Amino acid sequence: METSTTHSSAPPAALASPATSAMSIGRRHPWRLPLEPVSPRARWLLGLSFFVLFFAVWALVTFGGLVPKTFLADPLTMAREGVTLFTQYGFLGDIGMTVWRVIGGFVLAAVFAVPLGIAMGAYKAAEAFFEPFVSFCRYLPASAFIPLLILWAGIGETQKLLVIFIGSFFQIVLMVAVTVGGARRDLVEAAYTLGATPRGIVRRVLIPGAAPEIAEILRLVLGWAWTYVIVAELIGSSSGIGHMITDSQALLNTGQIIFGIIVIGCIGLVSDLVFKLANRRLFPWSAIR
Repeated sequence: METSTTHSSAPPAALASPATSAMSIGRRHPWRLPLEPVSPRARWLLGLSFFVLFFAVWALVTFGGLVPKTFLADPLTMAREGVTLFTQYGFLGDIGMTVWRVIGGFVLAAVFAVPLGIAMGAYKAAEAFFEPFVSFCRYLPASAFIPLLILWAGIGETQKLLVIFIGSFFQIVLMVAVTVGGARRDLVEAAYTLGATPRGIVRRVLIPGAAPEIAEILRLVLGWAWTYVIVAELIGSSSGIGHMITDSQALLNTGQIIFGIIVIGCIGLVSDLVFKLANRRLFPWSAIR
């Protein structure tokens, strides 16, 4: 006598493999899986939603009277003060001066720091010679040099560029050196097997392999450069966003202070997006997204 048994085509939930469970979760809630990318539309919506929530809480706290306006201006007051800055106090010129200082000091630091970092990462003798001093200087706050720089270079543009240079240079050097030094050994050995010279290894293997991460390092350090320029403008400056913030603080005008801070964040966000787009275009083989 034949007996028939019925088998379910789907495995019981208790016996489902972890991979199957993860795929099921990923289809329904992709944001719950580690390292799982989200769509560009979802990324924009999630990023925008945080700003909406932030401004809603800010409005609730200020319009609700939980914090006095002397200490924290409400969003409408901040917006009115921003219009006043542009129409009556030439704030656009202050923005231009600050942007020029950031770009000037950052580019100057990158021009000298990237080649030195590549040399330290490629040649261990260069790393042994420079690394202790660079590591020592990396922990020195750039703001501590401002009194000395004022004595050496005055309160003009040179002093502000040097503050940004000092704050950016040593960070870039070490991060680039670590990136170049972490190159895959199998690629280097393959290049030697194919007859590459030591200089060719640096030029054709190490630099192209590290270029996307070096660009990412520059993007990150550019954000730090904005911190240094505001610190430089807070002392001995007659123009710039930091100078405006100092004047507003003396007048207890928190609306202008907040507006200046938001302008810095918006400029930084735009520059960050431009940097990301340029990196993707220049290095399409990079895994950094």
